[in-house]
Amino acid sequence: MAPKTSSATLRLKQDYIRLKNDPVPYVIAEPNPSNILEWYYVVSGPDDSPYAGGYYLGRLVFPRDFPFKPPSIYMITPNGRFKTNTRLCLSISDYHPDTWNPAWSVSTILTGLLSFMLENSPTMGSIEMTDYERRQLAAQSLESNVCDENFCELFPELTMTIQNEIEKRNLARANEEQSPIMDSSQPENNILHSVVYNSVVVVGFALFIYLVRYVLYNMNIE
Repeated sequence: MAPKTSSATLRLKQDYIRLKNDPVPYVIAEPNPSNILEWYYVVSGPDDSPYAGGYYLGRLVFPRDFPFKPPSIYMITPNGRFKTNTRLCLSISDYHPDTWNPAWSVSTILTGLLSFMLENSPTMGSIEMTDYERRQLAAQSLESNVCDENFCELFPELTMTIQNEIEKRNLARANEEQSPIMDSSQPENNILHSVVYNSVVVVGFALFIYLVRYVLYNMNIE
């Protein structure tokens, strides 16, 4: 007799189908292929936020009696809003089972997480940083994520996109570093051209004087 499928597994499979059919803006998620109670998500920083250009990997750990109890929520990529690899105290997490609603889905959790990330209200697991520092972390998040095994395995298309972005960034950086070298050599080239030009003028003038004297000398002889 086949083992009975748990209610959590059934519900999470349904939530996965809903999530694929109706994606959450700025957030994608995939379950661990070997454990459906563990999901990984990626938040793409909205353009009008200090997280713009960043990609933030996180993890959801669901209890066996989900949806009757909420999941644990973690952020893995340094982001400037939440501590990394620490259970986050949110109204949609296992820190607040009293506020949890069994009707809430994975999509609801991800939407709520993004909302908490974009505001600045303090909570257990949150940190304070300036917008400038968060932008710096957003830029650094690309290299951080492509080095993460779970990220690359579960989000291969996004991994390729990020790798291409890193290559473009490195190429632009190399061009910027090469440009000052070329600019600094320009004055030397200008000086060299000036010296050559002046030398040609002097030699040409000397030849002209010589020819004039030669002609006058021949005229006097005749």
